[in-house]
Amino acid sequence: MTGGETAAATEGDARTVLIAGTASHVGKSTLAAGLCRLLARRGVSVAPYKAQNMSNNARVALTPDGEWGEVGVSQHVQARAAEVPATTDMNPVLLKPRGGGESQVVIDGEAVANAPASEYYDDRWEAARAAAVAAHERLAAGHDVIVAEGAGSVAEINLRDRDLANVECARFADADVLIAVDIERGGAFASLYGTLELLPDDLRERVRGAVITKFRGDPSLLEPGIEEIEARTGVPVVGVVPHDDPGLPAEDSLSLPDAEEDGPGGSDRGGGVLGSDDGVADDAAVRVGVPRLPRISNFTDLEPLAREPGVRVAYLPLDAALDGVDAVVLPGSKNTVDDLLALRDAGFGAALRAFDGPVVGVCGGYQILGERLVGAAVEGVGDREAVPGVGLLPVETEFSTEKRVERVTCAVEGVGPIAGAAGRATGYEIHAGRTRRLGDAADEGAETAVATEPLGAGSVATERVLGTYLHGLFETAAVRDAFVERVFAHAGLARPNGAATDRSPYDRAADLVAKHVDLGAAGLDGLLGPTE
Repeated sequence: MTGGETAAATEGDARTVLIAGTASHVGKSTLAAGLCRLLARRGVSVAPYKAQNMSNNARVALTPDGEWGEVGVSQHVQARAAEVPATTDMNPVLLKPRGGGESQVVIDGEAVANAPASEYYDDRWEAARAAAVAAHERLAAGHDVIVAEGAGSVAEINLRDRDLANVECARFADADVLIAVDIERGGAFASLYGTLELLPDDLRERVRGAVITKFRGDPSLLEPGIEEIEARTGVPVVGVVPHDDPGLPAEDSLSLPDAEEDGPGGSDRGGGVLGSDDGVADDAAVRVGVPRLPRISNFTDLEPLAREPGVRVAYLPLDAALDGVDAVVLPGSKNTVDDLLALRDAGFGAALRAFDGPVVGVCGGYQILGERLVGAAVEGVGDREAVPGVGLLPVETEFSTEKRVERVTCAVEGVGPIAGAAGRATGYEIHAGRTRRLGDAADEGAETAVATEPLGAGSVATERVLGTYLHGLFETAAVRDAFVERVFAHAGLARPNGAATDRSPYDRAADLVAKHVDLGAAGLDGLLGPTE
C-alpha cells in the first residue's frame, strides 16, 4: 500500500483519536495524556501512540520481543496516564537528534542507524512506516481506544507524502482528528484556518473539532472569533483550555524555561528557572545549576527537584559563573564528546573544578566529569581517540557501538552528595560506552573516590561528586531527599518545612480535558463508555 492510500480499520479494532496541532508545542501532549487518564478513570482500555517522535528525552519500555527498548518521554508519560505498562509499540519510530542535521533512528525500541534527514526519508522511511502500522495493529488488538499524538504541524505541505506522525497515522489508523491551537502565540484563528485549508481532503474530512489551548482570561472574549471560524470552516471549536501546567514531564528542549533577564547570583548571564512558584522566598531557597548543553537529553531527570519546596533548578548558559548556585547537576547528552568540548570552550569545566558545592553527573554528564573519554570517534568526533574530561571523578569512559537500554533497580549507598540515603532506587539506563574506575586521581581539582557503585553499576562517588548512569534517580524519594538536604546544608540555609508539591499531573491533565473539552460536540462522547 502506498503512503497516499487509506487503510480502513477492521471490525473489532480500537477507535483511534489523533490529537494533531497547528504547530509544535501547542499542548498536544497534555491533551493526549489528559484524555488517556480520563478514559482510564471511566474504565476504558486505552493506550497512547505516536507513530514517529523526535526527541532526546527517552524512557525505557518493553519491545514486541520482550526486550528493553526506547520510547519518547511523552508516550511513557501517557502510558502512566492510561494506567498501562509502556511498550515501544506506543512510539515505534523515535528520532534522536545528534546535531549537524543527523539523528539516531530508533525503530521498535532499537537504534538502527545514524542518518541525516535525506537518508532517513530515502532509505528508511518505508521500513519505519511498516513498523508504525504493525505497532498500531498490535495496540488496536488489545485496547478499546488509542489516543494518538501528532508531531509539529499537521499541515506541513512539504512533508505531506511522508508525514508519518500526522497524515499517515490518520490514514492507516482510520483516526478521528482533534486539532490543538495555541492562543498564547497569537494568531490562533488564522493558524487554525490556514491549517484546515492546507490539509489533504481526506484528512480534512476526519477533523472532528479544534481545541484552543493556553488561554488566559475570560473565554467569552473569544466568542465572536469562534463563531466566525466555525461559520467559515464548519469545524466546531470544542474546547478552550486555560493556561495551566499540570506538571507533566517535558517532551523536548522547547519546554525548557526561557533565559532569565537576571541570572543566578544577580549576573546578567541568563539562565531560566524551574520551581520558583512554590511560595518560598528566593533568599530562603537554593539553586541547582544545570548547564544548558547544546545536545541536552533526558533533562526531565531534574523535574522532581524543581517540585521540592525551596529548590530552584536554574538552566545556565555554558559561560555562566557558578557563584550564584549551591549545587550543579550535569544532565544527559545525545553527544557527550561534542558537549564536553562546548563546555571546555566556554570555560565551564574550569568553573566547575573551582566550584565547592555538591555535583552530580547523570549518564552523559557523568562521562563528562571523568578523567577521559576513549574511542571518541564512535561519537562522531573525527578520528580523535581520547578526549580529556573535566577530571572531577577518577573514571574513564570507553565508547562503543553497543548501547545499553534497560530498566534498573539498584541498592543505594548514602555517600557524597546523597549522604544518608538508603534502600533501593529504580530508574533506567540508556547509554553507549562503559565507564570504569581508575586509581584515585591525583590531578589538580580531582578528588579521591569514597565509594564504587553507590547508585547503580559503574557509578562512583567522592565526598562532593557523584556520577551515575541511573536516569530517574531523583524520582526515588530517599535519593532526592538526601541530595536536597546536602544542598541546603552547603548553602547554610534551613530547609523549608513541607513535602514536595503533589501536582497529580495525570489527574490534573484529565480534569482539564473533562472540564474544558466537549467531546460530545466533537462526536466523540462514545469514547468514554458508560456514564458515571
